[in-house]
Amino acid sequence: MDWSAYSAALFDLDGVITPTAEVHMRAWSEMFNAFLPPDQPRYTDDDYYQYVDGKPRYDGVRDFLQARGISLPEGLPSDDPVEPTVCGLGNAKNARFNEILTRDGVQPYPGSARLIEKLAAAGVGLAVVSSSKNAATVLKAARLDQYFPVVVDGLRSAEEQLLGKPEPDTFLRAAGLLDAPASRCVVLEDAISGVQAGAAGEFGLVVGVDRGAGESALREAGADLVVQDLEELL
Repeated sequence: MDWSAYSAALFDLDGVITPTAEVHMRAWSEMFNAFLPPDQPRYTDDDYYQYVDGKPRYDGVRDFLQARGISLPEGLPSDDPVEPTVCGLGNAKNARFNEILTRDGVQPYPGSARLIEKLAAAGVGLAVVSSSKNAATVLKAARLDQYFPVVVDGLRSAEEQLLGKPEPDTFLRAAGLLDAPASRCVVLEDAISGVQAGAAGEFGLVVGVDRGAGESALREAGADLVVQDLEELL
């Protein structure tokens, strides 16, 4: 790949830089399956990819519950994790995620770390664009925080009232903070909603990283290129 045509790379975090998608998947599964009544089918990985992956936390809760025909009050972001509200369930998922992350830690994908180091050395602007409110914690745990002067995460999105993926707002905000036009930015995403956001923002290149969503689904969502590992882009 000829990186000289681009001035910035906008990375999703979970599933692209770090395998924290696996931690998120486990946390979502534990939370939803503890919540679902016995007459409901169990929550599965297919549900994760279809309703949750890449979205802001409460949006993921809301979309999954809607798919199951379950209606809950919205609640407030301050809700206790035991509250039967959309926000309460989202907070319960976040608590489980942090428990797993603290217990097990996280290592970046080796190919992703090598690509990040190469791009940083070449002077390419780097940003993380993540729906997670834990992005800074994960980057620090992975010892990659020094490479990313720009992080547009769930906290910033809430503060600035940016629409989450599949809308392109967060990626466009990151490009603006790097002073890079969208046409010269590469979006790197593993989630269908993130690829859709990259396509909607008319970025120079949208790279889908297939960590389980499937090549055909990523291309259908708007990926220009699909790889199994970011080392393929070195």
